[in-house]
Amino acid sequence: MTRLLTRSDLSALLDPSDCLTALREGFFATGAAPAIPGQRVRTDLPFPGTATALIPGLLPGIEAYTVKVNAKFPDARPALRGVICLHSGTDGELLALLDSATVTAWRTGLAAALGTHVLARPDQKAVVGVIGAGAQAELMVRGLGALRPYGELVVHDTDFERAAEFAVRHGGRVLGSATEIASAADIVLLATWSRTPLLSLADTRVGQHLTSLGADEPGKRELAADLLGAALVVVDDRQLVASVGALAPTDIDTTLGDVLRGSHPGRADTTSRSVYAPVGLPWQDLALAWLAYERAERDGVGRRVNLLG
Repeated sequence: MTRLLTRSDLSALLDPSDCLTALREGFFATGAAPAIPGQRVRTDLPFPGTATALIPGLLPGIEAYTVKVNAKFPDARPALRGVICLHSGTDGELLALLDSATVTAWRTGLAAALGTHVLARPDQKAVVGVIGAGAQAELMVRGLGALRPYGELVVHDTDFERAAEFAVRHGGRVLGSATEIASAADIVLLATWSRTPLLSLADTRVGQHLTSLGADEPGKRELAADLLGAALVVVDDRQLVASVGALAPTDIDTTLGDVLRGSHPGRADTTSRSVYAPVGLPWQDLALAWLAYERAERDGVGRRVNLLG
């Protein structure tokens, strides 16, 4: 039998703190054991979108794997649609089908929040700036709030109404441009589709941290080359980032896993700039899909169907 877990099912099953714990443990586990490299297969469609598959999602200690298939349509809401297939590692049985838009927003946003927390200066009054007020930014802010206190929140989006709604939800205020956000904020969170850099070195200041989710596809670039050259640049996986091609290998200093495990010191001092630019890893899909599946099995959440019947 296969359990179907919808967006509302997943929202009821997941909470940021437990997901952050699972993601942190995943970064440690993938560095401590030999891993099968995750693959990202992407193709343009003859429509205004792209199709992407992430395979396989694997983690030591979990006898299951995931295969994710997404369609990305930037003008749609949500922009990402698809499924995550959770399979038994014993016999390949399809254990669950999960809404990929929800799992992807949670794992991407919360993993980004974890990277932000690890790399940004420990300032309880830090101003947090958001550029791009979509689902992934929502989870970045929720996750960061679960990890540390911070001060004011400022937000900008090309859709003013969406920015205003985001600001109301999080007790923040709207600013008129990306550069205004960078001027006001100590921590800048970017989650856009931009293919033209939104911020350059001159727009930032020493000690600032920036997390950019726009490095997950070729051609996307939220941060200019001079800014990347002046900052400590941390990614989630060197090999996958290189295969995607949004960042050059020479841009990259280290990985978040190395910082978490103490193999790299991370931010050198309070005056350094730091950038976290993840592409999203297949094992992160498994970490949250498995967490949701176990809870769904325990609590009877989601519809069960026999796809072979």
